[in-house]
Amino acid sequence: MQQILLTSLKNSILAQESFALEQGEVIIALAREMVKVIGQGGKILLFGNGGSAADAQHLAAEFVNRFLINRRPMAALALTTDSSVLTAVGNDFSFDEIFVKQVQALGKPEDLALGISTSGGSINVLKALEVAREIGMVTAALTGGLAGDGGLVGRAADFVLNVPSDKTPHIQEAHIWAEHLLCELVEREIFGASI
Repeated sequence: MQQILLTSLKNSILAQESFALEQGEVIIALAREMVKVIGQGGKILLFGNGGSAADAQHLAAEFVNRFLINRRPMAALALTTDSSVLTAVGNDFSFDEIFVKQVQALGKPEDLALGISTSGGSINVLKALEVAREIGMVTAALTGGLAGDGGLVGRAADFVLNVPSDKTPHIQEAHIWAEHLLCELVEREIFGASI
């Protein structure tokens, strides 16, 4: 067990370091875009499946409530939480449409859509990003994989943050680090508080 612990820790750190080195400029560019969106009265729509759904909810909570400083709420909404909408759309149409319908109902050109897909192949995330683009929203994707392009989901996004790993746990660990970093950068830029 000790060896598993050390190996897992090492691989997680390597995935995050590679991600930070390869994607640092994109992370900063996305943070700047989030500042712009929030500054012009827009909101951030977040969505994903499974652990990525939990990440969407986590990040929305950090933006709306607080991250490191007490400040006014920033507009963010996880599209993964309304069980009535999710099950109605899934039942009446398709699981592939569960985020699409919500983006169509809630998304405006001044908003940003952030889809999270560990594999980069989640069809419902892909379709929602495509619809967001049609609306005129800025699109972003958190993905993973050794190919480096973020898969289908990455190709539908203006900003692609791809973790260069094929291990789902390490991709997810890097995602939550990036999500926290984005929130910190946006807080600092908008509120100018030292943390």
